[in-house]
Amino acid sequence: MTTAGIAFPGFRPAALSFFKGLREHNDPVWFKPRKAVYEAEVLAPLRQLVIAVGAALEEAGLPLAADPQRSIFRIYRDVRFSPDKRLYKTHAGAVLTRSGNKRDPGLLYLHLEPGESMVAAGFWHPEPQLLARLRRAILEDPDFFAGMADRLAIAGHPIASDARLSRPPRGFEAAKGTAVADYVCWKSFTARAPLRDDEMQSPALVERILGFARTAWPLLEWGWAAAEDEPAPLVIRAPLRPLPKPDF
Repeated sequence: MTTAGIAFPGFRPAALSFFKGLREHNDPVWFKPRKAVYEAEVLAPLRQLVIAVGAALEEAGLPLAADPQRSIFRIYRDVRFSPDKRLYKTHAGAVLTRSGNKRDPGLLYLHLEPGESMVAAGFWHPEPQLLARLRRAILEDPDFFAGMADRLAIAGHPIASDARLSRPPRGFEAAKGTAVADYVCWKSFTARAPLRDDEMQSPALVERILGFARTAWPLLEWGWAAAEDEPAPLVIRAPLRPLPKPDF
């Protein structure tokens, strides 16, 4: 597949203007009369971008599936259990994964937001079993992980986590005092590249995203290899003193 027929011209200024307005007026009174603007200026172009990025990745031999129906996140927030009762997200996001399913581990994430747009890749808050495997992979070959992290940092896309433990988790005490101790405490492993507003409006956006994907690909391959590995059972230390009896 070639990308020539799937060129993406960039988002129009109206897409960014829409989200600027939504920041100030996050309520149905403002949104509902402008839903058509959202669909025409944000949703439709984002679907086109997903298709164009998917085609570019396929052409480059990077197997991430683009599904313009399943890849894009809804603009409506789930406020049932959140203290933040704003009804609408003030950004648009989409993910590409190997299966096309948002829950598939290891992803490329596209984010449109005035002044905060970006592309990211990696493993964001993976399920506990996968997180344990990622931590194990770090401990089993710390030099490989540290080298990969160094190369991404030099490229301007350091691996980061938005949440971490204060000490290595149970079963990973061997990490204490090592060069990778902090990494073993992480709950996510992602790299990102900021995208300026003018880049989001440029026909060169797909190539910019593709360039980042090529650079961040080793992080995805590392995580997928860890996910598919069959590790030996973790050795869990017994409590130092007996546990209290249950009160039932």
